[in-house]
Formats: sequence, structure tokens, C-alpha cells
Amino acid sequence: MNEALLVSQVLLWIGFVVLALVTLALARQIGVLHERVAPLGALMMPGGIDVGDAAPRFELTDLAGRPVTIGGARERAQMLLFVSPSCPVCKKLLGLVRDFVRDERRHLDLVLVGDGERRAQEELVARHRLQQVPYVIAPEVGMRFQVGKLPYAILIDEQGIVRSKGLVNSREHLESLLVAKETGYVSIQQYLGERQPAPATTHGDDPGGHSR
Repeated sequence: MNEALLVSQVLLWIGFVVLALVTLALARQIGVLHERVAPLGALMMPGGIDVGDAAPRFELTDLAGRPVTIGGARERAQMLLFVSPSCPVCKKLLGLVRDFVRDERRHLDLVLVGDGERRAQEELVARHRLQQVPYVIAPEVGMRFQVGKLPYAILIDEQGIVRSKGLVNSREHLESLLVAKETGYVSIQQYLGERQPAPATTHGDDPGGHSR
């Protein structure tokens, strides 16, 4: 009886050790995959106001009659989100905007920017219950920033400088613009470019790149 109990204890300990080793191996593999998977971020498009330039200033009025200032120095950073009632991706993204605004309200002001018929814009706001978020109908803003595809977001810092911009279709994309401001990477392209390993020199080349 004692011998059987001893054997069972030994087998249990062996199983425990094997399980621990498998868990450690999986944890290591997950870490490797995490390093290899590219980050999820907004895709910056060429053209328009460059990152690092001062944003143009606009004095506007939103759908509720409230004054809205775009650009210039301010207490919090400002994000412009360009949307349209005819854009299916915009409608999906606007379903996430209320929670995003609530979570980031301490250090970010969001302004929705649209173009087109007023009634359609008002219906879009009502459908997604975004009455508390400033919404301006201002095609001149999109033209000045050269916004060609929607939904598109531009982040302006407290000094009125454009810090990041890009096509967005998820909350992660919106948050990536905030991360870009904090880290200094202006786009996902720059992040990936700087993380690419330097090409290895061939055996017959010297450091100056001349063949021996």
C-alpha cells in the first residue's frame, strides 16, 4: 500500500514538473510572437499639413450652436475626426466614440468634422448619441488638411502642433495616435521602419562597403 502511494506521488511530481516546463515554453513563445507581430496603428497618408507643423486655426460653430476653435494653444490636446453619414466605416467607428471620449476627456478634446447636408449630419449624431461631442460641418477644414479618405483623424497638441494623423477604423487606431504623440513615432510606418534589423554585410565587404 505504501509502495503504491509512493509511486503515485512520484508520478504526480513528474507530471507537475512537465506541466511547469510546458507552461514556461509557451510563455516564452508568446513573448517571441509579441515581438514579431506588428503594432496596430493608424495609417498615415501623404499630403496635407505635415506632422510637426502648426495646425491652421479655424473659428467655427457646431451643430448645437456652440463655438468651436480648431488649432492654436489650448489646455488639452485636440483630435479632429473626419466622418460622413455616407461612410459605413464611419458609422461603425462612431459607435465607439462615446466611450473613447469619456475615457480620454481629462487630456483630450474630440471634434467631429463633417461635410454635406446638415440634416444627415444631425441624424448621425442623434443615432449615436453624440450630442455632447462638438460636430462641425466644415468642408474648408478637410480641404486645408487635404483629407482624402474617411474616417481620418488628426491629433493636435496643446501648443497647436500636429503630432499624428492617419486613417482610423477602430478604437485601437484612435489610441495609436495618442501613443504616437507620447513616443515620438509619427506613424506606424516609421515605427516599423526603425524596428527593421539592419541588413547584414556580406563576408567579403569591409565596413565602408568596398569589396576586398
